[in-house]
Amino acid sequence: MDLGLAEKIILVTGGAKGIGRGIADSLASEGAIPVIVGRNEKDNEKAVAEITGAGGKSDYVTAELTAPQAPEQVVAAVLKKFGAIDGLVNNAGANDGVGLETGSYDTFMASLHKNMIHYYLMAHHALRALKESKGAIVNISSKTAETGQGQTSGYAASNGGRNALTREWAVELLPYGIRVNAVIVAECWTPLYERWINSLPNPQEKRKEIESNIPLGKRMTRPGEIADMVAFLLSERSAHTTGQLIHVDGGYVHLDRSLAR
Repeated sequence: MDLGLAEKIILVTGGAKGIGRGIADSLASEGAIPVIVGRNEKDNEKAVAEITGAGGKSDYVTAELTAPQAPEQVVAAVLKKFGAIDGLVNNAGANDGVGLETGSYDTFMASLHKNMIHYYLMAHHALRALKESKGAIVNISSKTAETGQGQTSGYAASNGGRNALTREWAVELLPYGIRVNAVIVAECWTPLYERWINSLPNPQEKRKEIESNIPLGKRMTRPGEIADMVAFLLSERSAHTTGQLIHVDGGYVHLDRSLAR
């Protein structure tokens, strides 16, 4: 299926690794030009080199998105080079373990900046260009907003905010024809997830335990499966889809209760 994304300029925050890298790869395979936004220049360079080496097109902007001025600077740099922005994927963030009992005002606010505030700022500063292109926004979110996890108040609150902003922006941007959707991730096998598993006393046993609770296939979601949904939502193939929270999770969040009966 041709998604009609050829030569489209798509910003992908956190696009050098994990789910973000999968998204950049999928977009490049569709002929789009993913512009990776990340804090580590070497990681950004490596990702772009690999994408272009495989025959795709890509670029990057190095930025620390927790700095409030960074999103505006990123957008300005992309517009200076390309003259347009056709889509935005808000993806950067990390489950940083800022809990209720163990956290503080400073760590909680830092978690919100790391995981949600830049979602707003990226969209805010990209909006003029998105209005011109009638582009689309996809926010990557997490099951923690719906299921909880424990010891991660900052991350869970941020993802609840991501979900709420998705629906709020979908309403606000209707007059401009800008669609806004979210992809909800549960257990997705990324380098960061693998690092966490390997930090546990019995990593293989823990992985099997987690996978046993994923209804479809008893396996974790692959980054490419998230990425392909994102590419679809950015394309005109999903032209009448907006304000949706789409779970690409093997049924993890919504099927477990039914299957337990």
